[in-house]
Amino acid sequence: MTFHPFHLVEKRPWPLTSSFRAFILTSGLINFIHNNNLTIFFIRIIFTILSIYQWWRDITREATFQGYHTLIVKNGIKWGIILFILREVLFFFRFFWAFFHARISPNIELGLLWPPIGIQSFNPYHIPLLNTTILLASGVTITWSHHRILIKIYNEAIISIILTVILGIYFTLLQIFEYIEAPFCINDRTYGTTFFVATGFHGLHVIIGTTFILINLIRIFNGHFSSNHHFRFEAASWYWHFVDVVWLFLYVFVYWWRFYYISIKSTFNFQLKS
Repeated sequence: MTFHPFHLVEKRPWPLTSSFRAFILTSGLINFIHNNNLTIFFIRIIFTILSIYQWWRDITREATFQGYHTLIVKNGIKWGIILFILREVLFFFRFFWAFFHARISPNIELGLLWPPIGIQSFNPYHIPLLNTTILLASGVTITWSHHRILIKIYNEAIISIILTVILGIYFTLLQIFEYIEAPFCINDRTYGTTFFVATGFHGLHVIIGTTFILINLIRIFNGHFSSNHHFRFEAASWYWHFVDVVWLFLYVFVYWWRFYYISIKSTFNFQLKS
């Protein structure tokens, strides 16, 4: 048997089951749209959980116990994560492009105003500002946990990861509450669509990042990480910082920009009248 620094993955059924669950997703959505039935969709969730658990279990075994993830393999995974985050940057770039296209030069269909007449936007100093503080605090806690892992203080690292997970869940709950109390909906012209699609996909990324960090918390409890073997956690922290940066752009341009513009305009008109 010839040993080499690369990892040749063994044959496993998980790519096939993942493709099957992707097919069930489309079928479940069609069934929900036409028949208002979520049965197939819930079956898809069960297949997703099973496939992810089995696949991640095998990857953890290969990396931690079998030693298949050599330095060359780790370098390849690192570049894969970098390209994945770059793809997500371009993914959100499309939403910001649509937002700025409508925001900077609203057409006649929008009433030459942004937001259009009849739509009341959120106050950026209420829930949006609280969510911004939460995500910035979570960025501090996950960075702190990374540094604790590097110097082998795992108890403090675990506490910091738990705080990060709690902050991520808290952010999600606040965003759900914000959606419930929203004075407009997704079909309220371009403004409602761009707002809910951009912030909704960001909320989905927060849920994915929270799950990613939670899996790393379970692994550090099981002793899978060391000061020189913890790239999965490092990848999760990269992803979480990306989520933080995207939210800062959303907060400044989607929430705060319009409110600040109206405040300046009102102050200017008041001074002219005086």
